[in-house]
Amino acid sequence: MVRGRIPAALRGRLAPRSRPLRPALAIQLSTSPICPFGCAPRPARRYGTTRNADNAGVDEKEARESAQHDAAADSAADTAGKDTSSAQALASEAASSSTAGSSVVSDVQDWEYDPNVKVESFKDLPHANFGVNQHIPFDAEFKEVLKAIPWQFRAPIRYAFAYGSGVFPQSKSSGKTPSDEELRAIHPKAPLAVQRAQDGTPKMIDFIFGVSHTQHWHSLNMKQHRDHYSSLATLGSGAVSYVQDKMGAGVYFNPYVVVNGILIKYGVVQLGTLEKDLTQWDTLYLAGRLHKPVKILRDDPKIRLANQMNLLSALRTALLLLPPNFTEEDLYGTIAGISYLGDPRMALPTENPRKVKNIVGNNMANFRRLYLPLIETLPNVAFNDAGAGAKDWIWDEAKNLKLAQDMDPVKRGNMVRRLPKAFRSRLYFQYQKKLAIPSEDFRKMMDESKAEDAIAFKRREGGGFERRIAQDDPIELRSYIRTVIKQTISWPATTQSLKGPLTSGLLRTWRYLREKMDKYRQGKEAEKGKAAEHEAGSGNGSEGSEKKP
Repeated sequence: MVRGRIPAALRGRLAPRSRPLRPALAIQLSTSPICPFGCAPRPARRYGTTRNADNAGVDEKEARESAQHDAAADSAADTAGKDTSSAQALASEAASSSTAGSSVVSDVQDWEYDPNVKVESFKDLPHANFGVNQHIPFDAEFKEVLKAIPWQFRAPIRYAFAYGSGVFPQSKSSGKTPSDEELRAIHPKAPLAVQRAQDGTPKMIDFIFGVSHTQHWHSLNMKQHRDHYSSLATLGSGAVSYVQDKMGAGVYFNPYVVVNGILIKYGVVQLGTLEKDLTQWDTLYLAGRLHKPVKILRDDPKIRLANQMNLLSALRTALLLLPPNFTEEDLYGTIAGISYLGDPRMALPTENPRKVKNIVGNNMANFRRLYLPLIETLPNVAFNDAGAGAKDWIWDEAKNLKLAQDMDPVKRGNMVRRLPKAFRSRLYFQYQKKLAIPSEDFRKMMDESKAEDAIAFKRREGGGFERRIAQDDPIELRSYIRTVIKQTISWPATTQSLKGPLTSGLLRTWRYLREKMDKYRQGKEAEKGKAAEHEAGSGNGSEGSEKKP
């Protein structure tokens, strides 16, 4: 096994504590974004409009701390993006993370084994660099343009990220320059940073806003941005929040709205709903989006902790779905594909069939940024490729290194036990049916498992039942896990799609569907083109071989 050379700023917990920006500079960077299209910057006190659980204004000191940590995390991400020459190999403690006394395991136990740990501020996180892998290195100008978007909402936004193909391209550079008419058809007044980032193909940019109180938020937002809403808003913020919280996955989308000259779609989610999905996978609707690279614009300590659990869960699930030997592309493709299993859009002509391949193929370095620090903390997987010793391999998009995992049933049983609670319960139910275990016997077996070793159960170490699952035929195990993923995603994703005409209006919903169908056709044409190229290449090869004497 080979432990790759990872730049210090990217290694997460193994890195030294990074020096934060000077407080004054950090506040200025985080709370007064560059606005090249003429909008006035918001004062630093703008963060003070957020609310805590008691609907009281957040203390200015806490707001200042939040701004500083946003800036520090972005600084760490930028440093990681520039660090291509680190020659220092990973610390030996990472290589020996499977030992009981390893500090890696100890650190994981401190936060992962106690998901109810109290986190009120960034100081409560396990260490200074905890979760910086979630902050993707990014073009500075484009980042500031994106960070300016939440400032145009008076309603308080606690957590925000931008995602999708409008932020992270899913195809190679075309070199095409769109005409002014093509550009204005999407972005009425797009800054140059957006035009450069989208590489000649203007696209709507997607956002998720995490808020404390949905009805209060929509009430404030409807006063400021009534044009963002469909006719549902005439019934008031209570109706809007009811549709958001009681239907689908708890997200309310407003698509095709223009903010700062940019066409955007934003989804609103209650922070508690987001945190629950990240830690338990009850719908996988937003947790699945965060399995892939996103650009975090406003961070929250509880969500950072929850998302780190989410990323670890995605990694473990992918390992359970993969054979003993696989490549990076296999791993990241499996992770990216989790959220599309069971999504009704993938069964209809409304989504590019090459979507997962495109996401991974054009964002390999970003996936490494997310998952390499987590791979280093797991004792049962490592790189099995000499290329991992190269000093700058992490940033090489063309590389596709090999990995290997230990198929020991004890270690795989531990992974099963550490799957998110709601998801794990569904998997247990599948195996209860397969093994024909009566409900009462199953309950007793689980109780006995807890009593056998209370410490092991608290630390979420697998028992006999989990090992039986891990020892199942690999094909059967993969089938059951895929079934559970589909069960988790299918209904929330379907109802979320069905409420689209209600929340977005018929015209905007039809526009959205039409664009999705265009992407589907483009993907099918690309597949046909690649197949034709492959056949032509094979034909030429066979003809050439026939002509040889």
